[in-house]
Amino acid sequence: MSATEKTQRNPVVAGVSMRDLLASCAAANAVSTPPRLPDPQTVQRPAEDRKAA
Repeated sequence: MSATEKTQRNPVVAGVSMRDLLASCAAANAVSTPPRLPDPQTVQRPAEDRKAA
């Protein structure tokens, strides 16, 4: 058995908890996702007939 076969059978564990790993993935997703466009039905249009106070 060669040295590369031994390392493939025993992978190195980095010591990162699953909770930290999932949190980092969620943070990366939040940072890399562009903001959603506003829904056209819920956007309020400004009043056209405004008078100065």
